[in-house]
Amino acid sequence: MKKQFNIVIVGAGITGLTLAALLAKGRHADALDITVIDAAKRPRFSPEDDVSLRVSAIANGSADLLDSVGAWSIIRQARVSPYESMRVWDESDAPDGRATLRFDAAEFAVPQLGHIVENVLIQDALLKVLDECDVSLQFETKIDSLPEADLVVGADGARSFVRELAGIKTNQWPYEQTALVTHLTTEIDHDATARQRFLRDGPLGMLPLADGRISVVWSTTPDIAQQALDTTDKELGRMLTDASDGVVGKLTVAGPKGAFPLCAQHAEDYVREGVVLVGDAAHAIHPLAGQGANLGLQDTAELARVIDAAIDGGLHPGDRPVLRRYERARKGANLTMMHFMTGLNRLFTTDSAVLGEIRLAGMRFFNRSGPVRERAVKVALGVK
Repeated sequence: MKKQFNIVIVGAGITGLTLAALLAKGRHADALDITVIDAAKRPRFSPEDDVSLRVSAIANGSADLLDSVGAWSIIRQARVSPYESMRVWDESDAPDGRATLRFDAAEFAVPQLGHIVENVLIQDALLKVLDECDVSLQFETKIDSLPEADLVVGADGARSFVRELAGIKTNQWPYEQTALVTHLTTEIDHDATARQRFLRDGPLGMLPLADGRISVVWSTTPDIAQQALDTTDKELGRMLTDASDGVVGKLTVAGPKGAFPLCAQHAEDYVREGVVLVGDAAHAIHPLAGQGANLGLQDTAELARVIDAAIDGGLHPGDRPVLRRYERARKGANLTMMHFMTGLNRLFTTDSAVLGEIRLAGMRFFNRSGPVRERAVKVALGVK
């Protein structure tokens, strides 16, 4: 059967590869000529390698999506760190205070709240799936203009070249924070619990790894982040022990460290005729709730549905009216999440005694608010 539509996906990150897999294993795969292009080398995972610095908190709903294309079983067999509990508290309160937000898998009748997975492992698993599909994978390939195709998908990250070539503008909201990332050993077992402490300069996230270490994302001032990069591992361990309030005891650096500036960003449009943006190319949010990768995966699921429906109806999947259905479905949800994360970050970094009391009162109320609490957890889990 002759292919009807040529689809070029620019960017072989988690989002781009998931979309390729959804389309290649979908019911209209025979009608689609799918190409994935990326300027970098093909990412490869090896269990002998140390845990990569770049990890994502994959919600249960996102794991189900990856499972639907056959990638999750590969990931699970390789290296995955499920977490069963979550604790969130303010620096003015104790880790076990009345205002501490507590979430446990058993409370919501699920085996885990989510999984910590290395980005390179997710990419490697998806590529193994695509190797068995009729998809052209072109690595170490740069573009200098929009590829000729019925539909070009910009899945090339926050600095998207596709977005630039399509003339789509973005709005940006700098956080004036830098995220420091590293892995550490703990004195006290992390107990498969994800933790987050809100500090005056920004949140400290502590994610449990399967080997007993934790992966830390410390969003703080650029000066403190640079100091953390420049200092000795011993001193950095002390800094992070203090920042974590010693909740898992003494921390010792046990991995490389890196840092990246934080900025919220949202594209004014997600679509042009024959062009669509997904993932970080369309929206970038604060990492404090670990929702970035999950939002991108939700984009791919919706775009795949829209493309399928268009072909069902005899429509061209690259037509702007068709792509607008995807934009209407995802833009509002992504923008709402982005502004919520931005507002939450600002609320907790405001140096005000009055606001501090309001924060604690709000967190205590949230702990007692059954329907609101349940809905918030379902959103975080990525389930209906």
